[in-house]
Amino acid sequence: MSSFTSFALFGAGLIGTPIVAGLVAKNLPIVVIARPGSKSVANLPAGAKSALVDIANAAAVAAVLKDHKVDVVISTLGMQAIAAQTPLIEAAKEAGIKLFVPSEFGFPTEGHTSGLLAEKYEISELLKRVGIPSLRIYTGMFMDFIPMAFGYEKTKKIIVIGKGEAPVSVTSVADITGFVVHVLTTLPPIALENKIFRIQGDRVSANDLGPLFGTTVEHVNDIPGPHAADLKALMLIADAGAGSTGWDVVAGKEGTGDNAAGSANKLWPDHQWKTIKEFYNL
Repeated sequence: MSSFTSFALFGAGLIGTPIVAGLVAKNLPIVVIARPGSKSVANLPAGAKSALVDIANAAAVAAVLKDHKVDVVISTLGMQAIAAQTPLIEAAKEAGIKLFVPSEFGFPTEGHTSGLLAEKYEISELLKRVGIPSLRIYTGMFMDFIPMAFGYEKTKKIIVIGKGEAPVSVTSVADITGFVVHVLTTLPPIALENKIFRIQGDRVSANDLGPLFGTTVEHVNDIPGPHAADLKALMLIADAGAGSTGWDVVAGKEGTGDNAAGSANKLWPDHQWKTIKEFYNL
């Protein structure tokens, strides 16, 4: 049983808000910290507290963490705000935080020293340097985003950059957020500190999405849209094999044992993980 009794969360969005709701449902204190004027705290679940403060001001954030006697900091900040975790780590150190859950929630980042995922890896290295125990959770692609990410919403085809042959881990948002709440509230600190958990709801190649959705697969070199560059970069990362939550970036191959894709699923016994077919009623 976890001995953590109070939580703080940064980034109450797609991932953060259900985590807040899950902790509130367990009658655990949770404070959502956001910038003044942020709309993210407008519709928090009843029972959740909020604090508006300049999150770039480490001293101000530390004061909030101390005031709420926070044990665990959870960051679900988006890809464009990964660097904003740096002052949060400084604040966590000052406040004596026992566990920091950085914003991973995607492809494995361990060992990435360049490219889109390197910034997340640097945050994990910073946590090590300052001596704050961390829990990193690799989820693969969000299952909920498949139609958007592969162009199915607009074209009714699966649009792929690269060969599309490598297996990719995909996990639903509900399974991701439920897992976070479960492990933080049931496992002892020693089972969480400085660990990487690799979960997986389903496993599929981009090419296999065509038959699943009953459509064709179209291979292209570029895609349009406001987030096209990031999406292309992620597709190419996945195409190299690194879209699997068990991928070892340094070794360039799949991990085994506790480093295998989906190896942490066992930490949520009796849970039924959603497959793509179930999620989309295919």
